[in-house]
Amino acid sequence: MFEIGRICLKIAGRDAGKKCVIVDILPNNYVLIDGATRRRKCNLSHLEPLDKVIKIKKKASVNDVAKEFKKLKIKTTTTKPKKAGQKPKKERKKKEPSKEEKPKKETKTPKETAKPKKNPISKSKTTAKSTKSKK
Repeated sequence: MFEIGRICLKIAGRDAGKKCVIVDILPNNYVLIDGATRRRKCNLSHLEPLDKVIKIKKKASVNDVAKEFKKLKIKTTTTKPKKAGQKPKKERKKKEPSKEEKPKKETKTPKETAKPKKNPISKSKTTAKSTKSKK
């Protein structure tokens, strides 16, 4: 009943209700399907065979199956191949010199070198006090 080229209806899973064709018979009640579904391994209990059989080779390519489905006026799924991207490179940890080899140079932190800023509000208070005392 299930043979290579048999048109089937998928009755379970994500592709349920879509037509497919058996491309290869696998052990343990599994088949390789392709067509309006994704090309994948499928359990025979998830398929309902239809009366049509198309002539395709064992392990036929996706293009061969698409041509046969086009003759039957059934749309097939087409997927684009993924673009290969560059793998991110890991940065190596820099080896720190030991304390015995090189002593650290004394450097001032930016807080120590920065000049203290004068608060403009405090100036106005001092000027206001000085003007009051002058009066």
